[in-house]
Amino acid sequence: MNTTVVRVTDAVVRFGDARAVDGVSIDVEAGEVLALVGESGSGKTTLVRAIQGLQPLSDGTIEIDGEQVGRSRRSGRRDVQMVFQDPTGALNPRQTIHEIVAEGLRIRRDRGDETAKVTDALERAGLRPAERFLERYPHEVSGGQRQRVVVAGAMVMEPRLLLADEPVASLDASIRGEILALMRSLVDETGLSIVAVTHDLGLAWNIADRIAVMYLGRIVEIGPTEQVLDDPKHPYTRALLSVVPEMQRMEQQILVGETPDPRRIPSGCRFHPRCPVVASGEAGRLGIEDRCRGVDVALGPSDGIDDGRDVGDEPGHRVACHAV
Repeated sequence: MNTTVVRVTDAVVRFGDARAVDGVSIDVEAGEVLALVGESGSGKTTLVRAIQGLQPLSDGTIEIDGEQVGRSRRSGRRDVQMVFQDPTGALNPRQTIHEIVAEGLRIRRDRGDETAKVTDALERAGLRPAERFLERYPHEVSGGQRQRVVVAGAMVMEPRLLLADEPVASLDASIRGEILALMRSLVDETGLSIVAVTHDLGLAWNIADRIAVMYLGRIVEIGPTEQVLDDPKHPYTRALLSVVPEMQRMEQQILVGETPDPRRIPSGCRFHPRCPVVASGEAGRLGIEDRCRGVDVALGPSDGIDDGRDVGDEPGHRVACHAV
């Protein structure tokens, strides 16, 4: 079996003149958790929707287990499941937990023992004994338990890939760690791959093997989690990390202005209008300010675009920045 579960190549998603995803290339391996990190509007959720097949690409390709998304897939979407941010909104209040978890099996007309599969999925999601939950309704369990029901509904389909969009954002801090530990255990036990969308670098630290930092539709830094968080190279990554309370050793950097309109992407490095290296004059002292303002830079090779650089001590840590 191919160890590369997801291969995204030069993916572009346009909404009119807006480039929500603008030339993204990533691979996700079996048993790997990749965290997509960035501010709202960076393209994270649009990219995940494209991987799921819910958002068509304007250009590029996405392959799951070597088969192109959007083409004929005999297995449908069973091998790719999603976990959403709000478990309450994702669950039908009129259905029992048994019915909610079994819904995918019924849609696929699975001929196996439904109750046994639902029970096993609930147990794996940490709802034990499962028999206590089968006939309950969503309002009869806690928020953390509802999120576990969502996870069980995904895992009952035995997916190869789980797409998690801010999976713990709506939960109390005391519950978040439990859900993250659950997701990590599912990866370790089953070889599942996860792509997790988050603006919370703490989530990335706790669950991810690699981090991809997105800004204005592009990945600007990607690498092993510990290396990216311990030694961030892109000014945008450093700015995101500097406001995380646990990163007290870093001087706080407040970014100027809002993320630019994706219909009017700046020339040169798209981060340069907000970049502390440019604003402080350091880019001028380094002799790269003209390049920052006029020469585009990306991780993927493309005609007329400066290619990103390999950095750090481990392979796979790459950054799209003229200052590195």
